[in-house]
Amino acid sequence: MNPYYDALRRSAFVDSCTFSGAIERLRQHGRVLLAALLLVASPCPVLAQQAATALPAHVVDAFGAPPKVPNGPLQANLDAALQTAFVESLERSTWGIDQQEALANIGKSGDPRVAWIIADMMRFASHPGLNRDLAVAAGALLDITFDDGNTWGKTTDHLIAWDIPAPPGYLSYKRTIFTSFVPGWERIFVEGDIDWRHVSWGGVLIDDRAFDTTDEACNCIPAADNPDVVPAAEARWLDDEDIVFGVVVNGEARAYPRQIMEVREMVNDTLGGRDLGIPYCTLCGSAQAWFTDELPDGVERPVLRTSGLLIRSNKVMYDITSQSVFDTFRGDAVTGPLADIDFKMDQASVVTTEWGAWKEAHPETTVLVEALALGRDFDFRNGRDADGPIFPVGDVDPRLTVHEDVVGVIGSAGKAIAFQRSIAMTALLKGDPVESGGVRLVLDGGGLRATNSGGDDLGSHDSFWFAWSQFYPQTELWPLQGR
Repeated sequence: MNPYYDALRRSAFVDSCTFSGAIERLRQHGRVLLAALLLVASPCPVLAQQAATALPAHVVDAFGAPPKVPNGPLQANLDAALQTAFVESLERSTWGIDQQEALANIGKSGDPRVAWIIADMMRFASHPGLNRDLAVAAGALLDITFDDGNTWGKTTDHLIAWDIPAPPGYLSYKRTIFTSFVPGWERIFVEGDIDWRHVSWGGVLIDDRAFDTTDEACNCIPAADNPDVVPAAEARWLDDEDIVFGVVVNGEARAYPRQIMEVREMVNDTLGGRDLGIPYCTLCGSAQAWFTDELPDGVERPVLRTSGLLIRSNKVMYDITSQSVFDTFRGDAVTGPLADIDFKMDQASVVTTEWGAWKEAHPETTVLVEALALGRDFDFRNGRDADGPIFPVGDVDPRLTVHEDVVGVIGSAGKAIAFQRSIAMTALLKGDPVESGGVRLVLDGGGLRATNSGGDDLGSHDSFWFAWSQFYPQTELWPLQGR
């Protein structure tokens, strides 16, 4: 009996509340042995050598100097070792001496690029022996040591911060690993305008339910389609200090309570005569509202779903209709048929505020019904995420702390601008203007939204700084330095 499997087959290591049915689905795909070995629920051209001088000082200060990275294709013996350790093991549902020897040889190869593949396998590993072997290989390749049990997080943080290139053929390896453990990703892991290095598993399964199946149970984070709403006066379950995400389209206002959005993370709705997809990323503190109508000829309405994947601690959403993956922060399709036509969604502003202030400013607002919260009342911001991002994010722009709240917007000239929320709010309450790059912040229902000089909505939303600055690394930050 394989010692890894023998130890793990006796342990209950999958959170039955989150993953009920997951093992059965894997068993149906004939991967029971390696599922037991690896699956665990979470609490996601020619290459130049990497040099420390190419990285910002704050990266080197935090992560040290990066290793040297070779150019060109993988050595033949290294490619063979990768096939044995990360392809044949999954295809044959086994992990034995051959795989252990192959992994040891990978760690001795001196090619840090393949540490990306090791990190992908780490994400699904639960057995201490396998985790130890993966950590030894990654540590040797990156010249890092591990002082706690989060070997996957530390490995991935260093790979991101140092911007280690992916190895040749990387997507093929990654696709094999990820689709072996979560059925439903086969059509997602395809070539496109997406940096697959940064994609990791968020610890949940894909929401692949058809449109308008809000009440259908799933082993996923279940999106809500065409949600039931009530007038403000009937929402007696909400306290005035509860956080809501307010949206106004063509004069019609609606509030999306955070209690509901932390359970659903995605709503497909119609407001003010317009169709919307509204994702909420609990990890980056950001709710957005994307228009999913007024489409090119031949394009069906995108129905947005949670894929179960993350990019640097930000949810990866996809369209159940076309199987196209979208950049959640930018709104453009990055894989699939919609990426082929350069499809990009326009954005409406989302105002993060308290329910009492929102309904006072918008007395005709509607609000989602309490039943959509499924009896749960999470507060991830002040609980699970209080000590910082729980998934790897690599280096973060040092101008602000990782969880500083900003209001992000793309100005009329296409320039990304982030306004430090606390300072902007104080200024506006004093009557001082808050403007930058042709963008003006205004108060709305106790929160903030961005307009141009003529008062037109620019589609802004709140976010943690680490997330906004990752997706818009050249963003302008208000207040400007020296203000």
